[in-house]
Amino acid sequence: ELIRNIAIEHSGYSVFAGVGERTREGNDFYHEMTDSNVLDKVSLVYGQMNEPPGNRLRVALTGLTMAEKFRDEGRDVLLFVDNIYRYTLAGTEVSALLGRMPSAVGYQPTLAEEMGVLQERITSTKTGSITSVQAVY
Repeated sequence: ELIRNIAIEHSGYSVFAGVGERTREGNDFYHEMTDSNVLDKVSLVYGQMNEPPGNRLRVALTGLTMAEKFRDEGRDVLLFVDNIYRYTLAGTEVSALLGRMPSAVGYQPTLAEEMGVLQERITSTKTGSITSVQAVY
């Protein structure tokens, strides 16, 4: 609904980054965007739950790169990351595969850096903007 309103009511553009999505959910969302006639104002990028953790880790950054391109073209962009917690979990899996020792609470030692790289790139310019909504659950 939010993406549809951005497209229809505000002539905005949205990027949806599905981190660790189920194939069925991604397919359903695609058809929902098609049925709402907003697919021409939405970019969808997925790293599905059955894919390697490196793929899932990069999906949020790929979506952000797409949003930056549209922002630099002078558009106002909604970046929707579903889900930022699965982004963190993918980073934990990659870190474990690389043999890094987890922190005291079990997360990767690079969590602050990885999250910072993502969050600090969500910025506006004089000609365009990026607004991000990130699901956490």
